[in-house]
Amino acid sequence: MSEGGDEQLSARERSELDELRRRVNALESASPPRAARHHPFRSLGSVLLILLAALLSLLSVVAVWANSIVQDTDRYVDTVGPLASDPDVQKAVTNRVTAAVLARVDVDALVKELTDSAAQQGVPPRVGELLGDLDGPIENGLKQLVNSTVERVVTSSAFETVWVNANRRAHSALDKALTGQSDSTVKLENNQVVIDLGPIVANVKDQLVDAGFSAAAKIPAVHTDFVVFASTDVGEIKSYVRVLEILGGWLPVIALLIAAAGVYVAFNRRHALIGAALAVFVAMLVLGIGLTVARDVYLDHLPPGASQAAAGSVYDALVKFLRAGVRALAAVALFTAAGAFLAGPSRIAVLTRTGCRRSIGGLRDVATSAGLRLGAVGRFVHRFKRWIGVAILVIAAVVLFTWSYPTTAVVVWTAVITLVGLAIREFLDDDGSATSVDSRAGAATP
Repeated sequence: MSEGGDEQLSARERSELDELRRRVNALESASPPRAARHHPFRSLGSVLLILLAALLSLLSVVAVWANSIVQDTDRYVDTVGPLASDPDVQKAVTNRVTAAVLARVDVDALVKELTDSAAQQGVPPRVGELLGDLDGPIENGLKQLVNSTVERVVTSSAFETVWVNANRRAHSALDKALTGQSDSTVKLENNQVVIDLGPIVANVKDQLVDAGFSAAAKIPAVHTDFVVFASTDVGEIKSYVRVLEILGGWLPVIALLIAAAGVYVAFNRRHALIGAALAVFVAMLVLGIGLTVARDVYLDHLPPGASQAAAGSVYDALVKFLRAGVRALAAVALFTAAGAFLAGPSRIAVLTRTGCRRSIGGLRDVATSAGLRLGAVGRFVHRFKRWIGVAILVIAAVVLFTWSYPTTAVVVWTAVITLVGLAIREFLDDDGSATSVDSRAGAATP
């Protein structure tokens, strides 16, 4: 290597040393007085703001879920649609419709009709007496016939189509039910949200007639209800849902701004960011546990005769997307806390950053030795490296915040793509000095 190359390399080392000194001086000059770090009111204000943001984050998840159920028809159908194929719900609907049909069949009249017909045919009196005692067997046979017919209807694909379409049409009525109004299909009655199963009964009636049970033709129009939700506190719940519906679009923004304010007023903002993220995670954990406890409480207070298995399936379906939102926000909080921790000065954080940086730098050196030249791209990334990192994080935050219903998978993939983006930034970070030294050394070599 020529003398000029040695001088160039020394100049580079001196430049790096001057840059390190400048950064150390800047950090020392920017450090606040030690006495100001323990100001009690400022620290207390930061803690209170972070706790308030965690509480609002819990309410935000519930509010977004309430809006999705009440205002988004597709979301509502996605929620209740799978119930058509749920075995517990099918069994409850089958029992309810079977009971409604049998209640309209006069077994005594059928037995009398049978004995009268036998008498007209001239059967012996003893046979007529035996026919008169057939109330029980005939009723059991009718129950089996009706039950099998209803079960065949309820477990068919046609029922799934009818169920989904009926719920889609009933969505606006459910909105009215939750806001205290009523509708012919979905209504609030005796603290219950119910769906009329009359069309299913009519379908069963037609199939019984087709199967040869002519007496079913005399069954009048039946309107029987399937309870979607029942609670003595429905009146209060609908009021809360209405409030959350109004605030649903603003609560997430308010919670985010309050959390940002809590981090901003803190003396150690990185620690405050970690605390805020962990507080949100704890809030999501509490909400998840609360949903499980609420399920048991709800099932314990069902009206007499209600199917607990079916009610449990309905509850799980209704809170399915709420649980998904809880898990997604908890994942965001954990990733945020981990990112803030790894950005700090702890030994683990420094070793992690150094290991990643050296690994990516080694890969870049291998690529450049194989002929890759980053040129202007490398110099641009080196110059604006910090702002590129900020842009990547902002884009990730915007994606998560504007995604309609982010799931845990969305959060994880966003985190993975963000890490890949930061790794690419590190790989492209090349000020071109090494290339310049190598090129000059090659030019000076005879």
